[in-house]
Amino acid sequence: MEENRLTKMEKKTLQQHINDDIDELDNVDLNPQRRRHIVSELDQLEQYQVNHPDTDHDPNPLELFCDLNPDEPECKVFDL
Repeated sequence: MEENRLTKMEKKTLQQHINDDIDELDNVDLNPQRRRHIVSELDQLEQYQVNHPDTDHDPNPLELFCDLNPDEPECKVFDL
């Protein structure tokens, strides 16, 4: 159990996330909705990787969204 908890706490790299998505797509029993989600996520991750070649951290969904939509209100950053 302790080993499991430590594994979940480890941070995944961007490339590991991409590889995990590719592996998941190889599953023939994957339901269509999940498959569409993974394909979309994989496209976003690969685009993020192209846009940020020097970054290897696994981006969260907001980072992916803002990378593709920087002008959206939730992506605006204001200096105070």
